[in-house]
Amino acid sequence: MTRLEHAFEENVAGPVPWDRLFHAGIGRLTGGLSPTALQLAFFDWTAHLALNPGRQLALVEKGMRKAMRLAAYSGHCLAGDAGGRCIEPLANDDRFEDPAWQQWPFSLLHQGFLLQQQWWHVATTGVPGVDPHHEEVVNFSVRQMLDIASPSNFLPTNPEVLHRTAEDGGWNLLRGASNWLEDAQQTLAGGDEHPTGAFRVGEDLATTPGRVIHRNALMELIQYEPATGAVHPEPVLIVPAWIMKYYILDLRPRRSLVEYLVNQGHTVFMVSWKNPDARDREMGMADYRRLGVEAALRAVNAVCPGQRVHGVGYCLGGTLLTLAAAAMGRDRDERLASLSLLATQTDFTEPGELELFIDESQVSFLEDVMWARGYLGRDEMAGAFHLLRSQDLIWSRHIRHYLMGEREAMFDLMAWNADATRLPYRMHSDYLRDLFLHNDLVEGRYDIDGRPVSVGDIDVPIFSLATRRDHIAPWRSVYKIVRLARTDVTFALSAGGHNAGVVSEPGHPRREYQLAHFSPDDPTCPAERFEREVVAEPGSWWPAWQQWLADLSGEPVDPPAMGAPGAGYAPFADAPGEYVLMR
Repeated sequence: MTRLEHAFEENVAGPVPWDRLFHAGIGRLTGGLSPTALQLAFFDWTAHLALNPGRQLALVEKGMRKAMRLAAYSGHCLAGDAGGRCIEPLANDDRFEDPAWQQWPFSLLHQGFLLQQQWWHVATTGVPGVDPHHEEVVNFSVRQMLDIASPSNFLPTNPEVLHRTAEDGGWNLLRGASNWLEDAQQTLAGGDEHPTGAFRVGEDLATTPGRVIHRNALMELIQYEPATGAVHPEPVLIVPAWIMKYYILDLRPRRSLVEYLVNQGHTVFMVSWKNPDARDREMGMADYRRLGVEAALRAVNAVCPGQRVHGVGYCLGGTLLTLAAAAMGRDRDERLASLSLLATQTDFTEPGELELFIDESQVSFLEDVMWARGYLGRDEMAGAFHLLRSQDLIWSRHIRHYLMGEREAMFDLMAWNADATRLPYRMHSDYLRDLFLHNDLVEGRYDIDGRPVSVGDIDVPIFSLATRRDHIAPWRSVYKIVRLARTDVTFALSAGGHNAGVVSEPGHPRREYQLAHFSPDDPTCPAERFEREVVAEPGSWWPAWQQWLADLSGEPVDPPAMGAPGAGYAPFADAPGEYVLMR
């Protein structure tokens, strides 16, 4: 092969570096979203709509009916007898709930907007031949564009803002401009030096006493001090997600799952992940399993020799722990006593709204963005999550901060949410391709140490928690563990969302959960039947889960020592350690 032929072969066999740099530059402008994926979706929709003239005529007819309906409503409004709305907002849309929106001309403005929104929903769904994924992308994109033009977002067309401006003599707008300048300055500076505001990690947040007993290139392991004279012999190892700081599970006194477990007589260990940078770009899922779960288990076994471990995983940490537990079951490794998965997906065929951002075009584009920087930045992750809940996280914030001139007081969960992390290039690529895109774990193609694993390899009891309003790990997707596992599964469905449904301490108002136990021999119970037939219990799910752990534990024993100096796990720093403080 000549040098020219070799160069040509290299260029066509894989991504060309300058192409990847070009994609990364575009990604900085699009927040990591692939313009090609968007073009493909809209081309699919427009091409199929163009080939369905009957559907086009139906849409024209529907548009004319809506225009006549709005005109009739306008006439009634001018006559002073509107008699309510001609169209109601969606159940989760509270933008126009204030009575001021029923007054002319704001009643006409918001009703026209809602009618237009409904028409576009009909236009972008149900077109024969359109790929379902492309249909979802088009519908979502059009909804985002319409939300930009909502009359609630602008001073002249929002009666609530106009009323506040009249009351405050315009000072709300001055405060809003000041808020905007402050936010713009922080964005240009790369974020706030103290994203948690007045809250300080280790002082206000993550305050349960403990010691760091191990540190490696990816994580620190914290052992928490006992709070009772005797403890359950089996320790609890918590593996949180690394798209978030671990202390969501050790938020504040009386709001801390760690504190609750320690007070119930459990010896608790927590993995605190490093916030990676470009130097960690080649850390993959295998590294997180090896340096995370495996390294933590060795340390826990050294501190509590001869005891099996209750493994607990949250979100992505639960997916990683599932992979490790499946490999351990396959290899007859009996170090686990149980597996608890909190808001964790194992089957990614229905991953919820995040599926909008997962296809071959989008993943390839995002890989190039991450390749250039070495990691997925906090801005890309935050942008995707904000788009999924744009009314709550973008536009309502815009109105409150910049038009009303208000700033909401920081609270613990909000402070934690602002303390974002990064994701290494290799790991996130592995995760998106192997799990989200190809669903290799469920399909039996996920290899660990050269051999495939599956959920069915897990041979310890499983406790799986889902939350009802979870848009990251939808509860019906999480529920699939009941069908996939070949061991006893206890499934709980809690009120709340992905975070608030997990941080659901006893005494929290308006909390309830449904709980059922399943064995491998039980007939299949569809998710709809579970939701309909299982009686809801008032209160937090924490006590029920803790009782489940206690039932799988032995008689109480004296607490173990802090660390195991003789085995190389001597305590060397106070919790929360250093990694959680990395920006």
